[in-house]
Amino acid sequence: MTASVQVGTILMEDCPAMAKALGLQSASYSGNWGVLTAVDGFGVNHKIQSAGWNFFFMAAEVKVMFFGAFGAGRIQNALQRMLVKVKPLHFNCLEVTGIAAKRFLGVPYTVVSAHSRHIQQSCYLDGAKARRRSQREAAHEGGGWTMGN
Repeated sequence: MTASVQVGTILMEDCPAMAKALGLQSASYSGNWGVLTAVDGFGVNHKIQSAGWNFFFMAAEVKVMFFGAFGAGRIQNALQRMLVKVKPLHFNCLEVTGIAAKRFLGVPYTVVSAHSRHIQQSCYLDGAKARRRSQREAAHEGGGWTMGN
């Protein structure tokens, strides 16, 4: 069973070494993404900063819409579509910032919005090439995670 998602939920790419180093726990969600458990965005940020790492927030909002009322399966599908949209940017986290049920001419629809987030040691955000290289190295090391400084 997949973890529950609501506004404030943070999804993180599976990176066991990084999660262990930062004291973060996650529940499996979709593919190689998990939902951070037992903490909200502020708690995650506090843990990351306490370890001497940084948690970047990207200003660009990503939105996905679907027709009908929201349910766990539909939200998961929307987030999967969202993860496909942000994959080329190579950020390792995604924070759900909105789930809104709406109506237009009596037809119900739901809008899910999120912002990319990124965890790394350096206080300067790595470029897309460096983030991609870190992800490849993590995949080749069987889940280990290396960060560019």
